[in-house]
Amino acid sequence: MHLPAGLAAALAALSLAGCASTPAPAPAPQSAPMAVAPEPAPAPAPPPRRAESDALAPTSLALQHADRVRGLPATDLAQDIARLSALPPAPLVQVQLALTLLQTRTALDGVRAGQLLQRVLAQDTPEARTLHPLCRLLLAQQADQKRLEEQLDRQSQQLRDAQRRADQLNERLDALRAIERTRPRAQ
Repeated sequence: MHLPAGLAAALAALSLAGCASTPAPAPAPQSAPMAVAPEPAPAPAPPPRRAESDALAPTSLALQHADRVRGLPATDLAQDIARLSALPPAPLVQVQLALTLLQTRTALDGVRAGQLLQRVLAQDTPEARTLHPLCRLLLAQQADQKRLEEQLDRQSQQLRDAQRRADQLNERLDALRAIERTRPRAQ
């Protein structure tokens, strides 16, 4: 039997609508509450693949070096700087040298450290690329530190100027008090 196209489309729509509105069967009543088993704890993250751990090795070594040189006395820092300066300029060595130079907290060493970090950022070797995020972080911290030191210098200068003005005003006030004491009183 052949149905007109409009009627066939309407029947198809009704049959589809009927399927969509069919209520889901009600769950069967349970006679006794069942204990719900706790969900198992999520599995720990798998260890990094060998390629990932190899790629992170220079960064990890640089961070270990930073931890080692933090708080070293100036003589030990100078020895470490001399040792690292004598090595071939590999990206990891340059970052380690920069980290050591930053610990001296002198302006000249800070400039040299920044130059070393910029050199590593300019390199496009696999080892250098793994160190790029660390270099960018160190340069950003160095810029922030410089900005804060400049702000501290400005505030210190403002404090000295304010103290000088306060001293001048106190001297004037003392001079006015002296004049007032020597002035005859009217009776």
